[in-house]
Amino acid sequence: MKQSTFALFWVMGVTALVVAPFVVYPVFLMQLLCFALFACAFNLLLGYAGLLSFGHAAFFASSAYVTAHTVKVLGFSPLAGLAAGIVVAMLLGALMGLVAIRRQGIYFAMITLALAQLVYFYFMQSPWTGAEDGIQGVPRGTLFGVIDLESNLAMYYVVAAASLGGFALIHRTVNSHYGEVLKAIRDNEPRAVSLGYDVDRYKLLAFVMSAALAGLAGSLKVLALQLASINDAHWHASGQVILMALMGGLGTSLGPVVGAALMTGMHHYLAGIGSWLMVITGVIFVFVVMVFRRGIVGTLMALPMFRSRSVVPPAPGV
Repeated sequence: MKQSTFALFWVMGVTALVVAPFVVYPVFLMQLLCFALFACAFNLLLGYAGLLSFGHAAFFASSAYVTAHTVKVLGFSPLAGLAAGIVVAMLLGALMGLVAIRRQGIYFAMITLALAQLVYFYFMQSPWTGAEDGIQGVPRGTLFGVIDLESNLAMYYVVAAASLGGFALIHRTVNSHYGEVLKAIRDNEPRAVSLGYDVDRYKLLAFVMSAALAGLAGSLKVLALQLASINDAHWHASGQVILMALMGGLGTSLGPVVGAALMTGMHHYLAGIGSWLMVITGVIFVFVVMVFRRGIVGTLMALPMFRSRSVVPPAPGV
């Protein structure tokens, strides 16, 4: 995508975020932004490094629980609780990454799933997490002692600003020299090794960065919804974020955001139809995979009007 076009999308996006809470319920928008950031964090790992993780819910949930516990029980400020959650997600990401990156392909995916399930069962059995009840009624407090985050509007703008910061960091990373090396590893790892790159170190850094951003999304969600839930640690949450990234378009900046908006919107507005929601989600996913092989945004970027010198990510299986 041309830089001028991307800058236009950026300006339009920021403008939409400023106006949105006056049109749509702010709590829903906060949830959407958190899942969009979560999907972008996952896309950094799979879309740009080629590493399929089935355990990203572990980072999302661990950061959420730590933030909820430190804010509600230990009396931390929301900013300190947010920082504590991100640090824990980073450490967990480093630990899981050191184990998982020794393998590739389906073996890597299964290791991340197994480790994430260990984290899930730990949260289920630990008294400080509230087990199936989770941690409810998490206070939002104030930001810098001035901004009252109990106001949905104020909390929304904090979540929007933090999410934009996360999106900007991801965009800057994938368009840097480090990002180009990640794409080279994704496309042809043996060749990257032959060129002298320490492939494991690059992949581990991507894993930890992705975990930290997923943790940021989890912590923001806890403060926005005032609830840390065991559902955030379940493997279903990892599967959901994979669907978001695939539907929107892997290896694109805006794809995961579109996928998150589509799925979060469906879960919010179609919640009343019960189990039929899963059927509709499956049908839409199959339709997108069959018609938009690169995802919605990936397919649009392949159109002549959006093409530039940058290479459009290939369709899965091509």
